[in-house]
Amino acid sequence: MPYESILCEVAGPVCTITLNRPDALNAISRGLEAELHAALDAADADPQVRAIVLTGAGRAFSSGYDIARADGGRREPPEVSADEFLGQWYRSNMRDVEKFMHIFQLTKPVIAAVNGWAMGGGMWYATACDITIASERAVFAQPEVRMVSNTTYLFAALCGWKVANRYALTGDHIDAAEALRIGLVNEVVPHDELLSRARALGARIAMVPEASVRVNKAVTMLGVLSAGLFNGLLLNGPLSAIVHASVGGPERGKLDAAFREGGLRAFLQARDGPFTPEPFGPRSAQGLAPPAGEPAQRG
Repeated sequence: MPYESILCEVAGPVCTITLNRPDALNAISRGLEAELHAALDAADADPQVRAIVLTGAGRAFSSGYDIARADGGRREPPEVSADEFLGQWYRSNMRDVEKFMHIFQLTKPVIAAVNGWAMGGGMWYATACDITIASERAVFAQPEVRMVSNTTYLFAALCGWKVANRYALTGDHIDAAEALRIGLVNEVVPHDELLSRARALGARIAMVPEASVRVNKAVTMLGVLSAGLFNGLLLNGPLSAIVHASVGGPERGKLDAAFREGGLRAFLQARDGPFTPEPFGPRSAQGLAPPAGEPAQRG
């Protein structure tokens, strides 16, 4: 099927899905997310495909959920009642949980090839994949927590609660080396080798009998869900709705005022400027000056 916001290519036993909004650093819009999950289902149903590689076009894997996606059509009190406002966020956040669960429930492994910025929801998608390979240029973070938002239980389940608290309570950047150290990624490779290495791993998986791959993915992924991850993710939904609905504090008021006065760039500067230098990545004290442009994301 034709796609507007992603690219989909099947070569041999490997399907490569590329998030393709490079001018927006592959921010996750409603349309992109719908196309991504349709492409995942199509690859899962294709008997030729034995593994799926998920990556991003340009210099980002994904900068997270697009602010336009987050705010489009949502009204806040006093325009709507408090219960309706909470209900809007509850439905949205439970759909987010379902999207990550979808990857767990596919019969074919999904390999995230993280080529650059993986922020907010982009980091979540990379975390939800079965295997994650990072370019040496990859940077992970959840800066949305600095604007009243939430982390994902996937992070704590994968990296441990001490690590999750260190980064989920600050929104600080995690470069590729630190991501490998804390167990967020399987491997870090030279940037120019990222896709070839991810596809080679997919081809290596394809040499194993299909039934074995299908069952052993289920043993691992459904096993961790049964061991408690499923309950943690279910709780993530309503707790996310509560934090997203907590928009009345003075900190958030300052950010909203910056957005009204100076747009997205001013908003991001007000949110992230006080946290510079970051501990890792291009905005660290040891790092290079950040490239032009900012990850235009909500989280």
